[in-house]
Amino acid sequence: MEASRGIGTFVVWDYLVFAAMLLVSAVIGIYYAFAGGGQQTSQDFLMGGRGMTAVPVALSLTASFMSAVTILGTPSEVYRFGAIYTIFAFTYTSVVVISAEVFLPVFYKLGITSTYEYLELRFNKYVRLCGTILFIVQTILYTGIVIYAPALALNQVTGFDLWGAVVATGAVCTFYCTMGGLKAVVWTDVFQVGIMVAGFASVLIRASVVQGGISTILSDAYNGGRLNFWNFDPNPLQRHTFWTIIIGGTFTWTGIYGVNQSQVQRYISCKSRFQAKMSLYINLVGLWVILICAVFCGLALYSRYHDCDPWTAKKVSAPDQLMPYMVLDILQDYPGLPGLFVACVYSGTLSTVSSSINALAAVTVEDLIKPRFRSLSERSLSWISQGTSVLYGALCIGMAALASLMGALLQAALSIFGMVGGPLLGLFTLGTLVPFANSVGAFVGLMAGFTVSLWVGIGAQLYPPLSERTLPLSLETYGCNSTSNVTDLVVATEMPFSTSAFQVYNVARTPLMDNWYSLSYLYFSTLGTFVTVLVGIIISLLTGGRKQNLDSRFLLTKEDFLSNFNIFKKKKHVLNYKSHPMEDGGTDNPAFNHIELNVTDPSGKINGTRL
Repeated sequence: MEASRGIGTFVVWDYLVFAAMLLVSAVIGIYYAFAGGGQQTSQDFLMGGRGMTAVPVALSLTASFMSAVTILGTPSEVYRFGAIYTIFAFTYTSVVVISAEVFLPVFYKLGITSTYEYLELRFNKYVRLCGTILFIVQTILYTGIVIYAPALALNQVTGFDLWGAVVATGAVCTFYCTMGGLKAVVWTDVFQVGIMVAGFASVLIRASVVQGGISTILSDAYNGGRLNFWNFDPNPLQRHTFWTIIIGGTFTWTGIYGVNQSQVQRYISCKSRFQAKMSLYINLVGLWVILICAVFCGLALYSRYHDCDPWTAKKVSAPDQLMPYMVLDILQDYPGLPGLFVACVYSGTLSTVSSSINALAAVTVEDLIKPRFRSLSERSLSWISQGTSVLYGALCIGMAALASLMGALLQAALSIFGMVGGPLLGLFTLGTLVPFANSVGAFVGLMAGFTVSLWVGIGAQLYPPLSERTLPLSLETYGCNSTSNVTDLVVATEMPFSTSAFQVYNVARTPLMDNWYSLSYLYFSTLGTFVTVLVGIIISLLTGGRKQNLDSRFLLTKEDFLSNFNIFKKKKHVLNYKSHPMEDGGTDNPAFNHIELNVTDPSGKINGTRL
């Protein structure tokens, strides 16, 4: 083992591979700007004309879920805390089933563009405004982290220019979002999934060759206690156990898959409801593949560095840099392959950012502009959508500059999602599943859930939990050929996990900190959801929620579930929810029909989708 030889650096080929990836993404944007008559209406721009099919949408959902935070964060997570992360495979399954069977049918039959439109239909416009503003704030914050995190990690290991990378990715992203709308977002995502899988594959194949086969990697991992799949400790304070991952993870990710505009917008843009459900289920396979790749990369990391941890030996300054460090270590003889890995990481970034920008544009146009200015033509709405895309692209790059002041990525990103996503998930759950919930209950519930989430979340950032809660596994440095004195061979187990800029040091730990703030970060979302639903139910009952008469289209009904089996009933199912004649090629999507249905009533609302 040639540990004395340094790791490689970036060469011209690596930069070329990276540039090619950006170029192809931009070209796809230009293609969709002009293909098929361009982006005539805001529907075309924001929803791809509602004519997408399942497979590209599935790949796109997978790509944007899998940001650079996943590519850099998950392997180092497995390296430090073990392969219990694999339990997320079960979590993803339950998340996809809940999204496809609970939330999708309701959103789909209403033919909406923004999920927050649903909140106005079901509650009132103030609840909608709350949901919209929470979403916009959350997404801009998160996108900033997603752009900045990989740039920093790669910069410190490979010397890849930091702000050059941030601005380049931000600009390319904004460019193809603005030019090509949702179609460009989906198809660039499909291309980027390919790049990500290729990047992972090159690392995995090379690592197993260098380490002498997969069996060596697994036995090293086993000896290092990294194959800790079964931890059934029910304590909600432990960071990752079977229960926190299954229960907490399900709530956190359902907030992202079931009700988050960036994801919902894409599966609602499918041709038919069957295609929309298929896209979710196909995407589940993609999630599994990526999870397995990432976990395996983590085990390969451990196998490679089990006797000489680069983090303790101060070769890298943060766990997120372990993955790029290994890439330069094992792929240094293959010019272009480290560049492929960097392209893989940035594909993750691009796909996440692009879907965020498109979703932000959709929400802004549908929830903030359309209700205020009723007279705008479709053409001008399309221009406004493109303008908001540019604006949000710039905002996200600005957020990346702010993110440079914040620490520990995976945790920060996920806890933001948990803090905001939990209460929003609770709000939609009240809407679809609780018939007697009313707008007062929904509003008070949302505020209560949000307050509790923020309290715990910010508390946890200020007073990070102790290491017996997070259970980091030991990392050794005895095998490093260090010529320095022998004193630095201390086995590192105590490493401060949260390196946030706002941390408060050396405080006497109070019971509040040890119990309440030490809650596993995956439970933030669960807590927010439960508080919102409970408070919402109680307040609704107190304020006469049972008296309201509701349209059953806003709720999840028995028919929504049974219609899954309509594929077996031949002709009937086209007509059972469409009273209007099915002339030339009407599709299954109520919001996209060749027959004009837009009868404008005095209030200026469009009755096209009133079934």
